[in-house]
Amino acid sequence: MITAKNIHKYYDNLHVLKGVDLHINKGEIVSIVGASGAGKTTLLQILGTLDGFDNGALTIDEQQITSLNKKQLAAFRNTSLGFIFQFHQLLPEFTALENVCIPGYIKKTNKAAVEKRAKELLAFLGLSSRENHKPNKLSGGEQQRVAVARALINNPAIILADEPSGNLDTQSAENLHDLFFKLRDEFGQTFIIVTHNKDLAAMADRKLIMQDGTITSQ
Repeated sequence: MITAKNIHKYYDNLHVLKGVDLHINKGEIVSIVGASGAGKTTLLQILGTLDGFDNGALTIDEQQITSLNKKQLAAFRNTSLGFIFQFHQLLPEFTALENVCIPGYIKKTNKAAVEKRAKELLAFLGLSSRENHKPNKLSGGEQQRVAVARALINNPAIILADEPSGNLDTQSAENLHDLFFKLRDEFGQTFIIVTHNKDLAAMADRKLIMQDGTITSQ
């Protein structure tokens, strides 16, 4: 599903990733942990094609990432990858349903089909009664579940999450963690989760530990 070989990343003279090797199987839930500055988020951004790398090779869902131009890369990201962030990044002027639909509209999927799929996802996540509410009328946990639905709208093979429960209370965080496993079982997605939450990290099928720009143990 994902293979990274000898990934190096520099920001000016700062060597952030120092030869990362990684293989993630389809349907795995993998957590990435480590101290701040270890390179976790940089690695996640590269795996999500949001950032480039300076040396190495990256294959995602049988696609060589470096062979894609910017337009192809954007299309690949829209259809194959879903993103969940610590701060949900919902657009405040749109309802929950409209926020979920946006990646589908970008993909140019039929509007009725996108809205039908969005309503199904919101129902699956227990949010049917909230689909016409704007983000400021939703709780933190509800907002994050809307963000999860948005990540799933195009049926991506891979979900990348950066501190997804970092902005939630304990109960909402536990509910979100359980949801990831339910989603994997229901839809078969692969999850890569950067987290400082020890409970979430321990629940994963594998835990990768990053230190000083490398993966030190699995």
